[in-house]
Amino acid sequence: MSLSTFLQQCLTGISLGGAYALIAIGYTLVYGILRLINFAHGDIFMMAGYFMIFAMATFPWYIAIPVVLLITVFLGVSIERVAYRPLRTAPRMSVMISAIGVSYLLQNLATYLFTALPKGYPEIPFLKKIFKIGGLSASFVTFLTPVLTLIIVYALIILINKTKIGMAMRAVSKDYDTASLMGIKINRVITFTFAIGSLLAAVGSILYFTDRMTVFPFSGSLPGLKCFVAAVFGGIGSIQGAVIGGFILGLGETALVAMGYSTFSDAFTFVLLIIILLIKPTGLFGEKTTDKV
Repeated sequence: MSLSTFLQQCLTGISLGGAYALIAIGYTLVYGILRLINFAHGDIFMMAGYFMIFAMATFPWYIAIPVVLLITVFLGVSIERVAYRPLRTAPRMSVMISAIGVSYLLQNLATYLFTALPKGYPEIPFLKKIFKIGGLSASFVTFLTPVLTLIIVYALIILINKTKIGMAMRAVSKDYDTASLMGIKINRVITFTFAIGSLLAAVGSILYFTDRMTVFPFSGSLPGLKCFVAAVFGGIGSIQGAVIGGFILGLGETALVAMGYSTFSDAFTFVLLIIILLIKPTGLFGEKTTDKV
C-alpha cells in the first residue's frame, strides 16, 4: 500500500469516526444525566435523514439544513416528554423498555410513511465538491467532518464547564435528588440535554448520509448501536471518551475494509466492546460509580 493510499484510508476512517463521535455524544449526554441508554437515539438519526430528503425537495440547502436541525431537536424533545418523563420515578428497567419501544415505533413509522425501499439522500452541492490536498482527494464532507466534530466538542465542553446550564447539567449528573432540592429545574435541564443530543444526531446524519447516499427505516439501527459501543468504549458519561471511541471505531472499520475484510467490519465493533469490557469495564475514561446507601 502506497503512502498516499494509506493517508486516503486514514482520512476516510477519521471522517467516519467523526460522524460516529457526534452520535455517540448524544448517548453519553443522556446517560450522564438520567443514567438512561436512549435506544431510540439511532432512530432519531435515521429520521433526520428522511427529514433532509423532504426538506431538500422543498427548500434550497441553506434553508433545509436549519429546518432539519430544528425538526430533529423537536422530535428528540417530544420523545423525552412523552415516553421518558412520565416514567421518571419508575424502575430503571421500565424506562429502558420504553426506550426500546420508541425505537421500534420510529422504525415502523418510517416503514409505514416512507416504505421499506431505500430512498436517495439529496446531494448538498458544497459538501460533495471534490477537493485535493497533496496526494489526498476526497469530497469536502470528508475533510469537514473531523474538523467540525472537534469544533462542536470544544464548544460543548465550554458550554458544560463555563455556563449556568452546564453547571446545572453537572449537578444533576452528580446527584439528581440533591440538585432538585437546591432549586435546579430538573425538567429544563433534561429537556436541554435531549435537545443537544438530538441536534448532534441531526448534524451526524447530514455528514454520514452525504457520503452513503441512501436512507431506509433501519439505517439508524447499526450505526446507532456502533455509536453506543463507541460511548461505552470511551467510558459512557465522558464526552472526550465518546469522541475517541468514535474515531477508533471509524479507523478500525476502514482499515478492515481496506485490507479486504469488509465482511468483518461490523463484527470488529462488538469484538472491541467485549475486549474493553473484559479489560476495563468502565471504558477508557469512565469512572467507577458507588451506590449511595
